Amino acid sequence: MIIFARGTATPSPFEGGKATGKTMIYHIAEYLDRTIDLPGAGMFNYLSFRSALAIVVSLLIGIVFGKSIIRMLQRRQIGEEIRNLGLEGQLQKRGTPTMGGLIILASILIPVLLFADLSNIYMQLMLATTVWLGLLGFLDDYIKVFRKRKEGLNGRFKIVGQVALGIIVGTTLWASPQIVSREPANRTTGAERVVATDLGNHRRILYLTPAGKSTSTTIPFFKNSRLDYRDLVPIDGPTGDTLGWLLYVLIAVCIITAVSNGANLTDGLDGLAAGVSASIGVVLGILAYLSGNVIYSDYLSIMNIPGSGELLVFAGAFVGALLGFLWYNSYPAQVFMGDTGSLAIGGIIATFALLIRKELLLPILCGIFLVESLSVMMQVGWFKYTRWRYGEGRRIFLMSPLHHHYQKKGYAEVKIVNRFWIVQLLLAAITLMTLKIR
Repeated sequence: MIIFARGTATPSPFEGGKATGKTMIYHIAEYLDRTIDLPGAGMFNYLSFRSALAIVVSLLIGIVFGKSIIRMLQRRQIGEEIRNLGLEGQLQKRGTPTMGGLIILASILIPVLLFADLSNIYMQLMLATTVWLGLLGFLDDYIKVFRKRKEGLNGRFKIVGQVALGIIVGTTLWASPQIVSREPANRTTGAERVVATDLGNHRRILYLTPAGKSTSTTIPFFKNSRLDYRDLVPIDGPTGDTLGWLLYVLIAVCIITAVSNGANLTDGLDGLAAGVSASIGVVLGILAYLSGNVIYSDYLSIMNIPGSGELLVFAGAFVGALLGFLWYNSYPAQVFMGDTGSLAIGGIIATFALLIRKELLLPILCGIFLVESLSVMMQVGWFKYTRWRYGEGRRIFLMSPLHHHYQKKGYAEVKIVNRFWIVQLLLAAITLMTLKIR
């Protein structure tokens, strides 16, 4: 798709056409095209083709090399220590290799480094998130396995790591000149006139606000409705603007911490966290493409975020990596992801949503994570209150997180996981429906 704006025409990666940035594999293909006239070399310059490749390659990496990684973990006796909590089939999992999140991380990073435009600021933030929380989770698993400390990394250090990442992401969104947004506008003075050609070669004239920094986000279910975090600060002038961005950074910290911990709590049954997260990744990829496409964002009345379409490549690698990991993590699991995988997965989802300004959709899209987290907070809070009030702690659930409650009720593990997957698919569908129910 070609965008004509202010008399210029430029190929645009975020509009679904050719990539202006050069990927690693693009340079290789370009060289082969020049030297041996390789047929189809130019395909590597297209977002859709690179995204499809990312899915395929990440899936193959997970399946083909996952077995080798599992064997390596087994040789090093990196097995899960299982406490006897009275759950059916629990003790049979003792000794199953953990730290399988290494499979997920490798399956994400390799395709992204090959097929993504690494000059894209959004891609840089996603890579930083993946590596940062992957290392944090790896350190936690390392302490559990090799130092034989069941509690792993001290909870305070985990929070510090998550907060630090939130500050990095929020501050980059604030300070980077590459991160801007545009919104649909009426034909008024100051609106930017954009002539766009869609995939059917039909020309359309669109009006958008000029690209600029914004603390706005999209409110689900409401048409032409935005929440500007700046409006929550009752101070005018530059001081208010600064405080508005500081509030945005604080919100980014809270979202990344909450979703990362939610994914960590959900990782308790074979295939549960990976299956739930895969459908979330599909929805985020769709939302990124729509947000980066000037025609679709105008049609759906959502913010247009130049450059965010490149995140479709990352979403493809993310989904492919999770499906590849499920090859070995489905019941009965041959490997567990550990905190190496779960913390990274949650952080990836949270950061991705922040980058495309869809963080207010997370309570719907990540409803499983939310419910799992709430079940733990309710259980702990009620137990502490009743112990103080009555001298004896009482419980709301038979066990928390929620999936263990159903295990205690006698449901088979596979049935619980399958039903959670079905609920997640329903939540994913509702999330996409919010684009039209406005």
